[in-house]
Amino acid sequence: MSYAILKTLHLLAIIVWIGGMVFSHFFLRPATGALEPAVRVPLMHAVLGRFFGAVLAAIAITLATGLWMIGQVAKQVVQAGGHFSMPLEWTIMATLGIVMMLIFGHIRFGLYKRLSRAAQALDWPAGAAALGQIRTWVLVNLAMGVLIVLVTLIGVPR
Repeated sequence: MSYAILKTLHLLAIIVWIGGMVFSHFFLRPATGALEPAVRVPLMHAVLGRFFGAVLAAIAITLATGLWMIGQVAKQVVQAGGHFSMPLEWTIMATLGIVMMLIFGHIRFGLYKRLSRAAQALDWPAGAAALGQIRTWVLVNLAMGVLIVLVTLIGVPR
């Protein structure tokens, strides 16, 4: 697969993930604030369930394309007789990306399960509490995602 195709898939997956977090945090969540908990909690549960499925796909694509691109570059450098050393920006991107994936795992498989149980039990206070925790961790992931974008576009001062 060509590097350009891999990079395009990588960027599209990142756009889905970061764009979804921006939409959810800054537009959807505030708009649902006026709704009664009996409406807000099930709505957010349904929306987040769909979004988290897309994020799982985005993570798989991001991980696969990122590793494949690094492997392609490393192979080309070694075949040309050089020594591959991953650029600092790539190292930061990969490290923070993995941390983001771990945080997403906590959100999806921990906090979202709490939200699911609360929605099924019609326990609106527990659902609101789970949504609050999800919101906090989404904001952390969003900040890291923006930092990754800045590091890869602007670079790191040396």
